[in-house]
Amino acid sequence: VQLQAFGGGLVQARGYLRLSCAASGRTSTSESIGWFRQAPGKERQFVACINRYDGSRKTGDSVRGRFTVSKDNAKNTVYLQMDSLKPEDTAVYLCAQRQARYDCFSNAIAYHYWGQGTDLTVSS
Repeated sequence: VQLQAFGGGLVQARGYLRLSCAASGRTSTSESIGWFRQAPGKERQFVACINRYDGSRKTGDSVRGRFTVSKDNAKNTVYLQMDSLKPEDTAVYLCAQRQARYDCFSNAIAYHYWGQGTDLTVSS
């Protein structure tokens, strides 16, 4: 499975951006896709996840109410819509995949495949 996250960039605070995670290779709809982020000097943090089969989703505490995860199975793509961005959202955003018929996972160790990540910088 190959994952490519893209869509990052430089945004002003209170702005918005949408990230995409495109999956290819031995992928299917029975999988959980997770979004994580890592800022310099900080640990990897869970952002959101979604199951491509049953649609179940979770959102991390720090982004709940501002970020929304969604999917387009026909395009093998999962999106992360980020609204009301804050400077503390600045990080490298990564997507990850594991096979799962139901549910999605907020723990990074649950995932088997990782993409390269895309940078987000939010200026104040």
